[in-house]
Amino acid sequence: MTLLTLIPLEGGIFPPGLLTSITFWICAVFAIAGALGVVFFQKPIYSALSLALVMVSLAVLYASLNAPFLFAVQIIVYTGAVLMLFLFVVMLVGVDTHDSVTETLKGHRIAVTVAGLGTIALLVLAVGNAVTTEPVGLEEANASGNVQGLAELVFQRYVIAFEATAALLISAAVAAMVLAHPTRLKPKLDQTAMAERRMQAYAASGRHPGALPNSGVFARHNSIATPALLPDGTVAPDSVSAIIEERVSIPSAEELSAPHAEAVAAIAGGPGEIDADQIPAVERGHDHPGLSNPAEKEGDDHE
Repeated sequence: MTLLTLIPLEGGIFPPGLLTSITFWICAVFAIAGALGVVFFQKPIYSALSLALVMVSLAVLYASLNAPFLFAVQIIVYTGAVLMLFLFVVMLVGVDTHDSVTETLKGHRIAVTVAGLGTIALLVLAVGNAVTTEPVGLEEANASGNVQGLAELVFQRYVIAFEATAALLISAAVAAMVLAHPTRLKPKLDQTAMAERRMQAYAASGRHPGALPNSGVFARHNSIATPALLPDGTVAPDSVSAIIEERVSIPSAEELSAPHAEAVAAIAGGPGEIDADQIPAVERGHDHPGLSNPAEKEGDDHE
């Protein structure tokens, strides 16, 4: 008796095996659709999501066959860890990266052909064995417990295949690191070459050969996205990285100088008209941590 045969319906229960068969045919459709998506989708991110559909469908099948441990492992380990590894590799290599059709390893296509034919033979033998032999049933398979029976198979009968799978996953992780750090197409420039390039740009277009200006440093802003201001009050165009300009809204010179102009206007109104709440805490000094009141500091100096 499986987990799904105990669900009541219309005052009774399903016949034994009915819900298991229904679950199998529904999940089989989703699993096959996901497998086809893994193969035929051109974008790797879609293929990875299709693989997630396959793994979740298998997990539901394990639950219907009264294998709670395999159900949990399928969700936690494969869907939650291995699939995330695939997505991590996709992010490292790049979503828009196209596969190269150039054969860089000698005999690579022959080896792939042989491996593909071997995989097809294994699938045919597995399906033939499942169709021609009589299943032992869940009661006999879980006679000593689902976890205990699975541990006996993994660490005794299939221990070599288990260790080979672990080696395959380690190889995939190493391959991901290799793909993420490709060979340089151009040699890395040293300090001398970069200095010569700056001088050539200065001679050709008049671009200043020195370092770029730093970002703005103000009392109210310490973000690297804050641009520096030139002596005439305009924004220095090279003080903020072009990458930051595409992702963050860069404040203008008027926005940066507006709080200061308000404070100056409040002070210009006279001592009797100054409202302490209108002056920002950064300018009051004694209300800001790390800043001291100038009058108190002067008194400390006299002491």
